[in-house]
Amino acid sequence: MNRGSDLLLTALAPAIWGSTYVVTTLMLPQDYPLTVAMLRALPAGLLLLLAVRQLPRGIWWLRAFILGALNFSVFWALLFVAAYRLPGGVAATLGAIQPLVVILLARSLLGTPVRGLSVLAALGGLGGVALLVLTPKAALDPAGIAAGLTSAASMALGTVLSRRWQPPVSALTFTSWQLTAGGILLVPLALAAEPALPPLTVLNVTGIAYLGLIGAALTYVLWFRGVARLEPAVVSSLGFLSPITAVLLGWGLLGQHLSAAQIAGMAIVVASVWLSQRVQRPAPPAPAARAKSPA
Repeated sequence: MNRGSDLLLTALAPAIWGSTYVVTTLMLPQDYPLTVAMLRALPAGLLLLLAVRQLPRGIWWLRAFILGALNFSVFWALLFVAAYRLPGGVAATLGAIQPLVVILLARSLLGTPVRGLSVLAALGGLGGVALLVLTPKAALDPAGIAAGLTSAASMALGTVLSRRWQPPVSALTFTSWQLTAGGILLVPLALAAEPALPPLTVLNVTGIAYLGLIGAALTYVLWFRGVARLEPAVVSSLGFLSPITAVLLGWGLLGQHLSAAQIAGMAIVVASVWLSQRVQRPAPPAPAARAKSPA
């Protein structure tokens, strides 16, 4: 499969993640973020684990739990803290620093060179997301800001380590290990911090099933597949597509207003994603030297 196909498949993951806000708003019981996160991760991970029938071995047990914590438990828990303490636009903008963090971590952990245009693309994407989701009345809460920044850093480190620690298994198996580990770590957090769920409606169950099967199992298989095949800076920049999807779905399904600034933000985000993948595109192989004809 060529690079373009890898980019498109990987981009599907954040595009689908952008539907989380609408699904949460319309289909899920409110004020149970950790419980919903656990129900999103653990059943999906166990289902994939049942399909692949392959457990980690040796050091991969520890690595699976470290990556599960970074990519799911810590990331989702702090993301919900930020979402509750900050306006959605501020939380989304803080999360958009992730590509910048990935560039720095990839330099330290993978030896990937820092390219000026990659940094420019990441900054452009951050600015585009700010235009897309920030409002003039956005309030700042120190604890919420800390949670949002730490959440982005957690996912960034998880992305880079997922590239560095490539197990000799398929992306499906690797995803099953991380989702299961992350879901297990979320169980005590949900039990300690939240009351029991009320009786679930058919709509609630449908929403949780969507977030688990589509929003977690399918998308993270595509995401970790992309992490293994593409440069970390390219993969992380695709995350900018998530707020675009969220805003478009809010406009189409929830009747939210779409301003000129938001349209400009979308254009900037798309341009930054394009620039990031252009900068990180591998150089074509040099043509073979022409053999000299005998004298």
